[in-house]
Amino acid sequence: MAGANLLALIDDIATILDDVSLMTKAATKKTAGVLGDDLALNAQQVTGVKPARELPVVWAVAKGSLVNKAILVPGAVAISFFVPWLVTPLLMLGGAYLCFEGAEKLAHKFLHAKEDEQHKDELREALKQPDVDVKTLEKRKIKGAIRTDFILSAEIIAITLGVVAGTGIGMQFAVLSVVAVMITVGVYGLVAGIVKLDDGGLYLTQQDSKLAQKIGRGILWLAPYMMKTLSILGTIAMFLVGGGILVHGIPLVYNAIEHFAMDFGGLSTTLIPMLANGLIGLLAGALLVAVITPLLRMWEARSEAS
Repeated sequence: MAGANLLALIDDIATILDDVSLMTKAATKKTAGVLGDDLALNAQQVTGVKPARELPVVWAVAKGSLVNKAILVPGAVAISFFVPWLVTPLLMLGGAYLCFEGAEKLAHKFLHAKEDEQHKDELREALKQPDVDVKTLEKRKIKGAIRTDFILSAEIIAITLGVVAGTGIGMQFAVLSVVAVMITVGVYGLVAGIVKLDDGGLYLTQQDSKLAQKIGRGILWLAPYMMKTLSILGTIAMFLVGGGILVHGIPLVYNAIEHFAMDFGGLSTTLIPMLANGLIGLLAGALLVAVITPLLRMWEARSEAS
């Protein structure tokens, strides 16, 4: 009897783990749009930091990210338990924010040219100063990266919560926790690899082997383009994922797109909804930028005046 109970317990645990694995896989696919941007943004946060301090900075931000998720995961489970009706509005808000952020990135060069130039000047001046100024700059970068991570982590948790909203509280907590840890380890592990990629390339160029030198030069050439590619892919994914969330939140629009795609059949059933999601995401983001940006500037002007 005891043996049968033990086997039943093991079977139950295996079933739960399998469910967690499946739900985690589904949630990770849905959060892919945020991950590309998260990766690019966090890699950019350590630019300007001395090479010897790059990994400690990444580690400091990673620890801050874990703290963010330790706050967000229980908060998400509490929302799902006490106010489940709030899950869909939060998802819609997260989708709208993704669209806004994507459109804001596209228009950034035109909207924030002055601020970017000022930031570059401050960075150049800070790097010319003694170590105390560099440490201050480093702390500022870490705080800024952790704030950015909190927003992106909130988006990921909200999207994941939408995937597991129909399951029990225990399953929700398990999937959210697994996704949170996987994303933190994956993103910051890759960030650490990216920021040290040029160091690896430089090391290879100093070896005796001509093949190693050639590979090293190739890595040094590739590294800057990798950052740009990540940023572009992350922006595209923002519109696809953000637009998809908005479309799913409006059944009339979602059903119309699905029926339209079904009429063509084949690959169109996947391609048409994807393109529609991206287009709707782009339009929604452009509208939000047009409305929110002037309001933010008015608020900043008022704050400076007071």
